[in-house]
Amino acid sequence: MSIIATDSHERRRLLNYKKLAFLLLTAWCLVVLASLGWNIKHTQVEHQRFLKDTAQLIFDHITLVREWNANHGGVYVPVSESTPPNSYLEIDDREIVVNDRLTLTLVNPAYMTRQVSELATQSNGIQLHITSLKPIRPENRPTELEREALLAFESGKVNTFSRMLATKSGYRFFYMAPLMTTSACLRCHEKQGYREGDLRGGISVTIPDVHPAPVKGIVIGHSVIGAIGFLVIISLSHRLSASYERVHRQSIIDALTGIPNRRHFIDRLIAEYRRASRHSTPITLIICDIDYFKRYNDSLGHLEGDDCIVKVAKTINASLQRGGDLCARFGGEEFIVILPNTDIEGGKKVAMRIQREIAALAIVHPDSPLGEFLTVSMGLATDSNDYPSQDHLIKRADDALYRSKQSGRSRIECDPKSRAQAGAEAGPAGSRQTAASKIEAGQPV
Repeated sequence: MSIIATDSHERRRLLNYKKLAFLLLTAWCLVVLASLGWNIKHTQVEHQRFLKDTAQLIFDHITLVREWNANHGGVYVPVSESTPPNSYLEIDDREIVVNDRLTLTLVNPAYMTRQVSELATQSNGIQLHITSLKPIRPENRPTELEREALLAFESGKVNTFSRMLATKSGYRFFYMAPLMTTSACLRCHEKQGYREGDLRGGISVTIPDVHPAPVKGIVIGHSVIGAIGFLVIISLSHRLSASYERVHRQSIIDALTGIPNRRHFIDRLIAEYRRASRHSTPITLIICDIDYFKRYNDSLGHLEGDDCIVKVAKTINASLQRGGDLCARFGGEEFIVILPNTDIEGGKKVAMRIQREIAALAIVHPDSPLGEFLTVSMGLATDSNDYPSQDHLIKRADDALYRSKQSGRSRIECDPKSRAQAGAEAGPAGSRQTAASKIEAGQPV
């Protein structure tokens, strides 16, 4: 029995394919994550910009109306329950009594802003608050967030201030911009020490029930795209690996017999020969040749000849009992067997077993001088204490096969040097039985 192992070079190539697939997956994940992060950030920035533009538009409308009011020195409106006289406005002509039923009171920009804020809150929940670090009216004192904005305005760090605020009921958007002192403002605020161009305060705009940036769809979309790309890369990787395995197998397997070809035999022999030399263990080669195969082909045709080669190859391969042994097609009707850690005696036992198994097939040879059935000739060679080269070992096994044919065929011939090495290793105490010989005899190694 033969277990075909991928050599170290092919293993490295296969590992490189897996590394490439891993790098592609990693790169794809990084690209998707980078795109997701950028799109989320971009969406949040655009969402904030939209809210800021909306709040600034409200602020600009308020300041325009305030400017109109200030340029007219205030506006007189009838005194009512919702519009009482402004107690914080200390000027001589604050009220004008028209008659017993009509009194007018002066509404300055600050008073008008408060009233517009109340209407806005009742209408759509938008909160407007005019404030200052030195307010005349106590209710105009700044909140902590407004104080932070006013101090930032005062330091000149920013000219607008905005924040997304999370509350128990949801999100609110806070925006604030400064109010500068104009000449029209000095009528009421000059006694506070303000001069034209000074920062007098600011107006905050708070938009309620703001939805956060719509990133859920972006996350879902990127997840789907990422998963599709992941599956595509995995699928392509599997197909590439399968294609490589198929091509690699075709490059090392004989197409007719299904056993390793000469290329794979050479690769395995180099590896096994180096291992044997490094550990000083024997290695044996058996070259098998079908006797009078040309006559078999001429008598029965090439299709029968191919079928015969397949049967012999499978029989030799099945005769091997260790996973490390290997049978390969050496060329034409020749087969070669590698027996690692096996001396010449163990190799002879394997060769005799192969001979018996092929004889048991009883393949009829209509034109064989040796008898009715097909036979094989075999040559063996072993290196056990001297390891010149694997090519030299092949040549010795091939020479032994040649002597087998010259001696009448259908026989097993051992290389003389292998016999000499076996005799030298035996010594006075008799021959040394290797692991292969023990396996053949059914003994534990």
